[in-house]
Amino acid sequence: MTTTSTEAHTPVGDPRELYARAADVLAGVIAEVRPEQLGDPTPCADFAVRDLLGHVVGSTHGLAGVGEGGPGEDRSFAVREVPDDGWPALYEEGRSRFVAAWSDGAKLERPFAVPWGTVPGRGVLAGAVMESLAHAWDLARAIGAGPLPEQELAAHVLELTRTMVPAERRGPGVPFGPVREAPEGTDAYGRLAAWLGRDVTGRE
Repeated sequence: MTTTSTEAHTPVGDPRELYARAADVLAGVIAEVRPEQLGDPTPCADFAVRDLLGHVVGSTHGLAGVGEGGPGEDRSFAVREVPDDGWPALYEEGRSRFVAAWSDGAKLERPFAVPWGTVPGRGVLAGAVMESLAHAWDLARAIGAGPLPEQELAAHVLELTRTMVPAERRGPGVPFGPVREAPEGTDAYGRLAAWLGRDVTGRE
């Protein structure tokens, strides 16, 4: 997701409430990952399951750091040596830190520098919601998990994402591929994944 504007389209209502729900979904999938699956491929190019866990956990801690007043780095590098069974606890630590860091509503209107640009706090939260659900789908697909909960939330976030990451905003510097086909009957998570450039057909 790339923007250089301090303006951001955000979900209706308080993004912090949506983040809490999205983080619950992601936490549920992370808890299902078995150690023997950590080397398996994911829908994210060049990311095995362990790499993707490193990204989502590192990003959660990194964006918590933004809310705490620090820089907005992706801290994936800091979690590469996590024990095979240590991911759920490290994610729980990160999302608890995230929630605490963004508990002050005044931060929602203040601009923050993050990896995708300078955006108000609402934009930071909106990005975290989108990434949480997208990566929940990635992980669920990788480990063969069942259907994800919160379909209504995923549908809402898809509409948000179509505004935040429009089809024409792809290419160099944008970590999402061109919009892909979502076959009829694809659930809201799959449609979100397809919008962000994932193959949801199972043909690749």
